[in-house]
Amino acid sequence: MDIKTLNQILEIAFAKRVSDVHFEVDNPPFFRAHGQLLRSKLPSLKPADTEFIASTIMTHNGRNLPENFKEFDASYSLSNNGRFRVSIFKQRGNVGIVMRVIPPEIGSFQDLKLPAVLTEIVKAPNGLVLVTGPTGHGKSTTLASMINYINDKYSFNIITIEDPIEFLFSSRKSCIIQREVGIDTDNFSTALKTSLRMDPDVIMVGEMRDLETIDACIKASETGHLVFSTLHTPNAVTTINRLVGHFPPDAQEIIRQRLADILVATVSLRLVEDKEGENIIPVVEVMRATTTIQACIRDGNLDEIKGHIEKGSAQYQMQSMDQHLIQLCKKGIITMKEAKRVSNSMDLERKLNFT
Repeated sequence: MDIKTLNQILEIAFAKRVSDVHFEVDNPPFFRAHGQLLRSKLPSLKPADTEFIASTIMTHNGRNLPENFKEFDASYSLSNNGRFRVSIFKQRGNVGIVMRVIPPEIGSFQDLKLPAVLTEIVKAPNGLVLVTGPTGHGKSTTLASMINYINDKYSFNIITIEDPIEFLFSSRKSCIIQREVGIDTDNFSTALKTSLRMDPDVIMVGEMRDLETIDACIKASETGHLVFSTLHTPNAVTTINRLVGHFPPDAQEIIRQRLADILVATVSLRLVEDKEGENIIPVVEVMRATTTIQACIRDGNLDEIKGHIEKGSAQYQMQSMDQHLIQLCKKGIITMKEAKRVSNSMDLERKLNFT
């Protein structure tokens, strides 16, 4: 492997709009396209090949690969503006790399087929907005679209804290400062505390990874800032449980009170195949913190939230994952088989027949 070959592989991946490229020892490079992992016809990689790729990526970031590393996150860019989020890791003693292709342009809500209610959610004067879902299901893309909408519409100071920086923003109406963990700052929680002294209106935190970061995000929301972040959770109820569960038992009641006061919305994503199997589209749960849902959070009655989401679909433009799946089935966009694969509901088909 040499730099020319590596960049040619990545240029092909970028041009073909695959979502990920995998480099692992004893296998040829793999490409993920339309949700499927495809084996390339290139030669199998040797340990020296993956070590070269990892070293090249680290040099690109102005760093050296730590001697005894086990996993590392970074970014990589091509001369044609192609960008990648990179996960470098050890597996069976060898170096492996997965590179996520970052789209060249930040899509609008309409481009990404996201609910129009997101234009209302990002207008909140302060509070906490969470985008959730499994890895690779569009959290970063959705978050970037939200920040881009604010950048186009409002004169704000926006600070992003990311590991690594994915989408590159150009300041338009807003001023945008992008800080990368490991290069511009040591960690999320320190950067968050520092950001409060940087005259922010909006703060975007790439991921809530630990108690310190969660607590700092809540405090920033309580002090009059609009904070965006992500969690690897499938829906609103699990998201709230996860946040509360990070705190000691004797603090959880107070945390529920604080969350009820500052939570603006959760947006939970899953990607599904369309009926033809040619495109990937998002299925989205949207929960907005209405007075009723705030009471559920304060009192710990989280099991009632899904029902309130479904009842609030008309007035508040909320929707559960099942409601969106049923809409897509009725419009003939996805199959019932695909909807059942994603839904946790045992009676999705019955719900479809009664709507």
